[in-house]
Amino acid sequence: MAPDLSRLYVSQKDAEVNLPRAVRVKDKTPAPIQITAEQIIREAREHYVTGIQQPKQKITDASELADYRLRKRKEFEDLIRRAKWDVKVWKKYAQWEESQKDFNRARSVWERAIDVEYKSYSVWLNYAEFEMKNKFINHARNIWDRAVTLLPRVDQLWYKYIHMEEMLGNVAGARQIFERWMKWMPDEQGWLSYIKFELRYNETNHARQIYESFVLCHPKISAWIRYAKFEMRNMEIDRERNVFERAVEQLADDEEAEQLFVAFAEFEERCKETERARFIYKFALDRIPKGRAENLYVKFMAFERQYGKEEEIEDLVVRKRRFEYEDDVRKNPMNYNTWFDYIRLEENIGNNKERVRELYERAIANVPPTEEKKYWIRYIYVWMNYALYEELETRDIERTRDVYRQCLKLIPHSKFSFAKIWLLAAEFEIRQLNLNGARQILGNAIGKAPKGKIFMRYIELELMLGNVDRARKLHEKYLEWSPENCFAWIKYAELEEHMDQTERARAIFEPGIGQEQLDVPENLWKAYIDFEISLGEDERTRAIFERLLDRTQHLKVWIGYATFEASTVAKEDDNVDLKKQCVARARRVFERAVEYFRKSAPELKEERAMLVDEWLKIEKGFGHELGDLSLVRAERPKKLKMIRPIFTSHGEAAAYEEYIDYLFPEGQPQTTNFKILEAAYRWKKQRTDS
Repeated sequence: MAPDLSRLYVSQKDAEVNLPRAVRVKDKTPAPIQITAEQIIREAREHYVTGIQQPKQKITDASELADYRLRKRKEFEDLIRRAKWDVKVWKKYAQWEESQKDFNRARSVWERAIDVEYKSYSVWLNYAEFEMKNKFINHARNIWDRAVTLLPRVDQLWYKYIHMEEMLGNVAGARQIFERWMKWMPDEQGWLSYIKFELRYNETNHARQIYESFVLCHPKISAWIRYAKFEMRNMEIDRERNVFERAVEQLADDEEAEQLFVAFAEFEERCKETERARFIYKFALDRIPKGRAENLYVKFMAFERQYGKEEEIEDLVVRKRRFEYEDDVRKNPMNYNTWFDYIRLEENIGNNKERVRELYERAIANVPPTEEKKYWIRYIYVWMNYALYEELETRDIERTRDVYRQCLKLIPHSKFSFAKIWLLAAEFEIRQLNLNGARQILGNAIGKAPKGKIFMRYIELELMLGNVDRARKLHEKYLEWSPENCFAWIKYAELEEHMDQTERARAIFEPGIGQEQLDVPENLWKAYIDFEISLGEDERTRAIFERLLDRTQHLKVWIGYATFEASTVAKEDDNVDLKKQCVARARRVFERAVEYFRKSAPELKEERAMLVDEWLKIEKGFGHELGDLSLVRAERPKKLKMIRPIFTSHGEAAAYEEYIDYLFPEGQPQTTNFKILEAAYRWKKQRTDS
């Protein structure tokens, strides 16, 4: 379609250009230092060369060593002049001076780095590590002290400083550093590190003082609970109770107060103070909203069950919920979610297995009245849970087998079935080491309600037992039942491939791709192609691609074919002629694809543009010797932003929308007038955008 050229004409007013006002140069004297283009190029080349590993130089006398050091220092200074904010450059410079055993110069380099960027803590870390590595301890202390003074909020500096003093055995010095750090009120981890430090040296009283400062700095529930647990480890019951009481006074109305009350009550429970614990639970339930007190209520009920009158509590809670569930299932016996909750309640009590079994029997008696699968899904899950309960809780194997048998007999397999129940029944027999029973169940499943999951699980079972011939027969039945299933063909071929039966695998792929109807044929073709590529059969792979192109001319097929031909270049390591032949084959595929989209599918402009872009990538991948970008650039289209109307149901233009169109070389007019109009359109668009 020819573009609308009416939009390219501009008015005289739009063509006016407002040029900036000329500015007079005040100072025309030459600069004191003149830099030529040659000097810039030379420095850039030197900078590039320094990034390449140079051959090692043998130094024979002191003068050569001095020249070498002078040259290296000049290189480093030039690097610093260009990238003085890069810490890696300073580090390399200092490490080189250190390797030359010139520690003063290395120290001078680090000092200069600090002057440039003292806020970068990595500079301080590397500087201090240099001093410690060379056993200049006092220098290292000086550096750490300056670092934590200038960057007191960087925790890593404090940790490293303290670690150095502790490794040197200077415990008092490390403690002083901790005290300096705590004045800055760091996060919780800093305080806990200080506490662990004191506990390592059995300074319990000092650790307690730190906890007091910690809960003042971070008045959180978690901080108070940590403090209380610390006192518990030291068997200080009165102190621990005092910590909890102070925490309750300050944070009783906090959003996380539930955790505090639970921890306090559990502490009193461990101390055998049941009345105190009960009072704490009741006090907490009165203060905390019900929406945030679920865990507290559960803990209180567990406490009452343990220390209260168990029979009364159990009867009170269970009877109430049992009455509610009975009322619900009486109103709607088909609500299987209610049956699940009811059964779970009885299972949690755990003292009456017969009652649980009775509930399961009552639940499965409510068979869905309609033979539609969507109404049976939750019902079948009741049977599954029933069978698992009999197997895992009651350990009644025969009853479990009977549950599976009754369930499978009840399902109308002629209309629908459930692969999951068949597989659960078979896996149950496998756990009982009854392989014949498992085979019988899976065989009945294939005969009554064949499904892909059942076939694959049966095949997996036979392969685990080493019965390859049985697995082959099952694969053949799978394909007879579902010949359009590409997954079945692929899995069968993979089996033969793993058994090193190349010809059998190829004999499976061939009839597979020959099927008239396949669910996802592209997967099967791709598996066949990958199979031949893995065997290194290039000619067979080309033949498969050609056969695939006879069926479909999809863009992905062309790209896959060309990519395969391009990948063969890497196989030819030294033979340049063979490489050129591979490149030529890849180009021929691209040329055929472009020709197809040009003549047979001119409406697929976007696909053709994507094809050209992929061709360009592959040509770049060939390198300068084999690649030829000019071939592709001649085929690249121009992107045009076009406008088209949006019509209503009555055929009227309601709005306009922009879309991208592609103008390929054969469709581009070469007239001078069109070029002028195109330039005018670009100029106008540039003005409107600015």
